[in-house]
Amino acid sequence: MKNLQDTVNLSNGVKMPWLGLGVFKVEEGQVLIDAVSSAIKNGYRSIDTATIYGNEAGVGEGLKKGMKETRIAREDLFITSKVWTEDLGYEETIKAYEISLEKLGLEYLDLYLIHWPKEGKYKEAWKALETLYKEGKVKTIGVSNFQIHHLEELMKEAEIQPMINQIELHPRLTQKELIAYCQEKGIQVEAWSPLMQGQLLDQAELVEIASKYQKSVAQVIIRWDLQNGIVTIPKSVKGHRIMENGNVFDFELTKEEMDKINALNLDQRVGPDPDNFDF
Repeated sequence: MKNLQDTVNLSNGVKMPWLGLGVFKVEEGQVLIDAVSSAIKNGYRSIDTATIYGNEAGVGEGLKKGMKETRIAREDLFITSKVWTEDLGYEETIKAYEISLEKLGLEYLDLYLIHWPKEGKYKEAWKALETLYKEGKVKTIGVSNFQIHHLEELMKEAEIQPMINQIELHPRLTQKELIAYCQEKGIQVEAWSPLMQGQLLDQAELVEIASKYQKSVAQVIIRWDLQNGIVTIPKSVKGHRIMENGNVFDFELTKEEMDKINALNLDQRVGPDPDNFDF
């Protein structure tokens, strides 16, 4: 990995950037549009949104602005969205996908995910994703917040295996068992909330490592993700932070430093537990 355009080959051969921009909790408006276009101008090629974020239209405007200003083609970008729990079901998921496309102003998505493994609902939704994939309406399909038992249950009937599992993952929630399972099955793991919503920025061990490399703690965590083979999508709306988060290709953590960061695990979540959520 040498720059923001470097990619990982997913199980179907599609190339996905290792590093992207997340827009969770970023409201519609100029701030969002500018964040997305700024990311593209600064070399980002992957943008991650979701139906429930309520900001797909703004992301679409930011994409349009970014492509115009940089003169890059749609094919050079990797755009992700996710189907929300209330839209899970075969017809409902197909419809939700079409609505997302319309809001984003796109003709296809690069990745479409089932956002949460709602019991009794996600298998029908997966059939819809398989249909969208077979029809060429989406380049890759996957899941989000699926534990090992959810994946095993899904794959009992699935024709196509998920290509991505996007999960909460950061130094206090390293999810080693789940990562090992996904790697064994050829499912690429992607981290959401990699910076634990800012809660790790004053962690002594991380501050010490950051100081050694003259980097920020955020950069150290992103580098840790990448060296663990994890695709990651840190969220920011500030241009200088977006640039900083992408500037992680000029240093490398040692094995000892990687181990020290791994040792911070407390199995601590900032988001809901995939085995116990009520939405």
